[in-house]
Amino acid sequence: MEDPRTTALVLFQVWVSVLLGLVMLPAMFGLSLGVTGVYIQILVRILEWATLRIQRGRKEMPGVSTPLPLNGIIQREGGSMEQEMLEVRGSRPGGSLAEGEFALGDVFYFHKKGMESIVDDQVTQCFSSEELASWNLLTRTNQNFYYISLRLTVVWGVGVFVRYCILFPLRITLAIIGLTWLVIGTTLVGFLPESSTKQWLSERVHLMCYRICARGLSATVHYHNKCVHVSSHTLCNVSNTLCTYHIHCNRPKKGGICVANHTTPIDIVILANDGCYSMVGQVHGGLMGVIQRSMVRSCPHVWFERTEMKDRNAVTNRLRDHVACKNKLPILIFPEGTCINNTSVMMFKKGSFEIGGTIYPVAIKYDPRFGDAFWNSAKYNMVSYLLRMMTSWAIVVNVWYLPPMTKQDQEDASQFAQRVKSAIALQGGLIDLAWDGGLKRARVKDSQKEEQQKMYSSIIVGPEGPSSPLHLHTQD
Repeated sequence: MEDPRTTALVLFQVWVSVLLGLVMLPAMFGLSLGVTGVYIQILVRILEWATLRIQRGRKEMPGVSTPLPLNGIIQREGGSMEQEMLEVRGSRPGGSLAEGEFALGDVFYFHKKGMESIVDDQVTQCFSSEELASWNLLTRTNQNFYYISLRLTVVWGVGVFVRYCILFPLRITLAIIGLTWLVIGTTLVGFLPESSTKQWLSERVHLMCYRICARGLSATVHYHNKCVHVSSHTLCNVSNTLCTYHIHCNRPKKGGICVANHTTPIDIVILANDGCYSMVGQVHGGLMGVIQRSMVRSCPHVWFERTEMKDRNAVTNRLRDHVACKNKLPILIFPEGTCINNTSVMMFKKGSFEIGGTIYPVAIKYDPRFGDAFWNSAKYNMVSYLLRMMTSWAIVVNVWYLPPMTKQDQEDASQFAQRVKSAIALQGGLIDLAWDGGLKRARVKDSQKEEQQKMYSSIIVGPEGPSSPLHLHTQD
């Protein structure tokens, strides 16, 4: 009996030593030993080999089905309503878009759009997992892999063992340690009196714990444009010449508002791994409630009761008071209000842009080859989602800090939100959509239907025509 116990004790000591020495201590100080980088490089080569093997297997075995095109089953033209309607009228003799002219054939444009939405609408596409060009040795794509290659099947089996028997225990251990330290550390810091020392300790505790949790996801995060060199000419006293130097920091600063596109709940971990933020959200119970109560003791996070969340003015006032204090951490907000599948950016709610202050846009883009980071809350609960994340290959993500933006004099909150959203979509290589993410769970609002009616009315009667839209009872 002594030998198995001794062996188990030795293995446990080795496990703890590796965990502390190679993972936790470097993570606490923001260092990297390069192990994850080597692991990602090996993965890239394996996935490239698997892709080539699948492509060759399809040529050798014509019976293997070919995956659907990545751009969907509907080929959309992508022009404006006026451009597409001009093409429809132009296909008929004498067709034109003269003001005041109504053509019965215009109904075919709306009929076409309606059929496209029924078959494959743009909103539903944003709430399904991003499809890949080839199999990534996970279970989400390419159902015919085992008919292509025996070696590919063996590699997949080895990958299952590595992910579930080696990586998953390590990741779950790190996640538990990180969350436990977060609760204990923020609670202890909360007992200190308000001072700069308390604020410094709170930031160190948050950074340390979020970095441990990020290592628990095998997250590799590439931060871009933290500080940008801006040209400025200044006379150099040493060489008596003009020197060009100026560094502009794009990272969110205290008293500001950080807004980002939203793919997954771990967006918070990804961003907080590089800096501290004040979180905004609804008060929860259970384990999440314990974490929230401990965090708010050491840092001014903004948690709302369920009744307060329904009061828009109360939310706006509390956020405005927070931003007015330039010593408080920047607020982190995801204006989409729901998770989108890493391909698009949907409408930003204007409430975040009515507060005032400086907006710091951030674009987040995950690499889908190593794992599907999108959280489909309608399909997976939080436990199932975290299980999928911790048994994927890794989380590889690019984060771009964009130049700070402020509302211009001629802009309202909606226009400002649209400008920020467009900048994030352009930087992250995402599709810029005008749809509200709330359509995931709700019907189309009457205001959105009226907007389409007004667009068609302006085409027919011109922008100077009657203000009332044509009552075309169309439905997207």
